[in-house]
Formats: sequence, structure tokens, C-alpha cells
Amino acid sequence: MNPVRRALEFLVTRVLRSRLGVALVIAVLVFGVIGAARLVSGPVDATRGLSTRPSEPISTVDPHAGDDGVLASPPTAVAPERRPGEATPEQTASRFTTAWLTGPGSTAEAWRSRLQPLSTPALVEKMSGADPETVPARRVTGAVTLRARTESFVEALVPLDDGRLRLELVAPDGRWLVDAVDWERP
Repeated sequence: MNPVRRALEFLVTRVLRSRLGVALVIAVLVFGVIGAARLVSGPVDATRGLSTRPSEPISTVDPHAGDDGVLASPPTAVAPERRPGEATPEQTASRFTTAWLTGPGSTAEAWRSRLQPLSTPALVEKMSGADPETVPARRVTGAVTLRARTESFVEALVPLDDGRLRLELVAPDGRWLVDAVDWERP
């Protein structure tokens, strides 16, 4: 047998029947196609396509259109609405804070029953497992300040002896109720 025939026989019977041989044939085909495509396409122009970085940042915003962001826009004066005869947001926040501070030393049921008329049903449900002994402050040290977000949503900040109580009040029907309670340490 001549050497060429032996080499072809070895290639067909042993190499092409193994995984390594098949992978080698696929790799040769892939590199052959890529090489042929490069030869046919001609020289590459370095200034075309994404091969170079842009000289300026890519922006999807017109820099001359102005700022439409919520945080950078000037706050608009919003007056909270209230139903005649109902408590103002300040009064509701003050009453809720007074009831909230009476937690230590009282039973959980009594504490929650004092908070319930001033709270939304969602807050009452969230506070169902709250322990009145965990109230971190004992007394109010300043006046309630409001941040009106909309006519029916207000954030009240109450300074206390060991931090600040942040209350979110809502008034979907004109009656102000506390919907969220948060504690901020000094």
C-alpha cells in the first residue's frame, strides 16, 4: 500500500469516526468560511461601523429641551384637601403620635385600639403583630411639619426625643388617616 492510501484510510476509518476528528473537521470548515469571507470583503475601513469610539457621548435626550425630571423640577405648591368638620393633616398626625407614644406600659390591644381610628385598614393590619413596648421614643419635642405631595397624600414629620417619626397620611375621601409609619434615628 502506498503512503497516501494509508493516510486516507487512517483518516476515514479512525479520525473521522471519533469526536475529536469531527470537531477538527468542523473547526477547519468554520475557519475556512471566515477566511473566504474576509478575502472577498476586501480591506476594512477603520472609520466605518463600531470599530472606533464616538467623539461625543451617545445621548437619547435633546440637551436643549430642558429638564423633565421629577427631582430637579421646582416643587409646586399643593394644598391638602379636607372635608369640612374633619381634622387637618397636622391634627391627625399629632393625635396619632400621641396615641403611638402611649404604647410602652399598655397592652397591645389597648394601644392598637387607640391607633385604629386614626389609621387606614392596611396600617391596622400591618400593626396587628406590633409590640407597644418597642416604641423608641417617649415625647414630642417640636411641631409637626408637613410635606404635601398631592391633595390627598401628605408626609408628616414629627420630631421626638430620640429621633423623628415620619407618617404618610392619605385622604381618599377627605378624611385624613395615617397609612405608613417610619422611624428615623438622629
